[in-house]
Parts: sequence; structure tokens; C-alpha cells
Amino acid sequence: MSDETNNKVDLTALAADIKRWGGELGFQQIGITDIDLYDDERHLLNWLKDDMHGEMDYMQRHGTKRSRPDELVEGTVRVISARMDYLPENHRAMDTTLEDQASAYISRYSLGRDYHKVLRNRLNTLAKKISTVVGEFGYRAFTDSAPVLEKALAQKAGLGWVGKHSNLINQKAGSWFFLGELYTDLPLPTDQAAKNHCGQCTDCIDICPTQAIIAPYKVDARRCISYLTIELRGSIPVEFRRAMGNRIYGCDDCQLVCPWNRFASLSEEPDFAPRHNLDSATLIELFSWSEDEFYKKTQGSAIRRIGYECWLRNVAVALGNCEKDEAVLNALEARKDDASALVKEHVEWALANLDGDY
Repeated sequence: MSDETNNKVDLTALAADIKRWGGELGFQQIGITDIDLYDDERHLLNWLKDDMHGEMDYMQRHGTKRSRPDELVEGTVRVISARMDYLPENHRAMDTTLEDQASAYISRYSLGRDYHKVLRNRLNTLAKKISTVVGEFGYRAFTDSAPVLEKALAQKAGLGWVGKHSNLINQKAGSWFFLGELYTDLPLPTDQAAKNHCGQCTDCIDICPTQAIIAPYKVDARRCISYLTIELRGSIPVEFRRAMGNRIYGCDDCQLVCPWNRFASLSEEPDFAPRHNLDSATLIELFSWSEDEFYKKTQGSAIRRIGYECWLRNVAVALGNCEKDEAVLNALEARKDDASALVKEHVEWALANLDGDY
């Protein structure tokens, strides 16, 4: 934005308009922050130095661009941070699915339309509204799609604090929400950073099935079920397979026990409603999908990114954690000679685990 335009625009009024427009576009909250992430950069670099990112090479591929917004997008002086609720059902329903070994548990953020597309489209619409006031200006929209420290930025923008499980928590809305950002060259007034309210609570640390939260605010991704089922492309370490239970895509346990989520609201966004009954599907049903069915039924979904092979790998492990019965054995036996060595290995483990060999 030029200095001449800057002098003509009431930036305080514009910031208020941006927050109002954000609400009209379906965001539950908008905050604005500067780009100083010095402390968060140190935390990130130490985490990477300890190899906590596993095979997520993209976490270090871009150097300091992740923690220095103006290196990623030249001219950036402010970040407009937005959050949007996605919770599709209450905690009791999720607990019921987790407790039913025959049911497939899929992290609730991924049951509906791919959130990347939903939020990015809304953010670009927000930017167009801003341009009606300021004219052309520098901006770029992000939703978990580039080297961005979105949780750190959201905390600075007042949307919540980073909890001990590394998710963002809002005092009035819990943590079941997506984040998105507009990097901009508009020198908007900033909001006050959120304060931490975790206190002495360790519920998220205690509940983690694989003890991936190795210390408050420090998650070893290599142990995390979300990493193992989504990011990891090879064999899932045997030591974590039983702990996966029936979780075939991601894990929500740390959010389910967080006391602040008693304030979470169910999403009213149609795009986040479950598709293809993925909130209630059985493991056997999903294991029977052909490759064509998988790609057809995950079209427009975040789930598609793991691919069919890893999908079968994950479901095979979950079936191996079921009660042993004829239907489960038949499902696994049907893929015992799968063309994929990865799938075959996990099917063999599942059958052996059902026989008590692990």
C-alpha cells in the first residue's frame, strides 16, 4: 500500500471492518498481529535440532521463512489471523466411536470438505473486501499450506494460546477450529496477545496414547498418531501399533480431554459436515474400498493426501486391534497377498496380533 493511500485510510476503522467482514464470511474470530516471532523461532529451531519432526522435511526446508513472514512474502508488516470452528459432533459421540473397536475413528477435522480450500477462499474474499477501501495492496492468503507459524501468529493476534499439546486453545471456544492467515503490507493496529491458561493441568499429556507429548509444549511427532497415520509414508513402528487402537487418520484424544473444550461450539459450516458416513463407518467397510472408491469418496477431502496404500496400512493396524472374529479375519485374509509390500506387512502384523503373537 502506498504512503499516499495510507494517509487517506483510517486504519483503526479498517481493522474493525475487517473483523466484522470476517464474521460475515463465517470466521468466528479475527485478530491482527505484527511479525516479530523471535521466541517462537528459537522454539522451532530447537525442536528441529532434536529431530522431533521425523520425516516432515518441509518443516526445515524453508529456513527462517517460516518464522519471519517478511522473508516469505516481501513487504509483510502485519498478519490478519482468522479462526473457523469445525466440530461436527459432541464429545459423547466421539467417545462412543473410539470405544467401539469395530468402528473407524477419523480425526474430526477431516470428515468434511478440505479445510484448506474453504478457508483460503474465504480469506481471498476478505482481501477483496479490504481492497474496496484501500485499493490494491500487498497480501497473500495461507491455510496450513506454506511455511507459516500459524499458531504462534494466532496467539500474538489474540485468538488463543498454544497449549501443552501444541494446539491453539481459546478461552471461550476451546480448540476445535481451523486457522488461516492474510499476510499484508497494511500497517494495521495490532491486537493484544492471548495469555496462557493451561495452569497445572496435564490432561492432554496424560491421555496421549503413545506419550507423544514428552514435556509441556513439546510434542515428539515421531510418536504422534497423527504423524504416524498421515505424515509417515513407510512402515508404522511396531511399538505404536497397539496404541493406535481404531484411529485410522489422525487423533483427537488430547482435545477430547481438554477442559477448555467444554466451551466449544458445533460448527454451522455445511462444508465441514461429515461425508460418506465417515463419522460412523466400520473398519471392515473402509478396508473393502477399492482404489477407485477411495479416490472417489475422498475427492475434495484432506484424507486423500495420504493415498490408498497408507489408507489400507492404517486400517489394517486398526483391524489388528479389534476383537478377533470371523468377519475381521476374513477382511484381513482377503488382503494377505496384497500387491503392496507395505499393506501386506501390516496385514500380517494384524493377523499375528489377533493371534496374540505380539
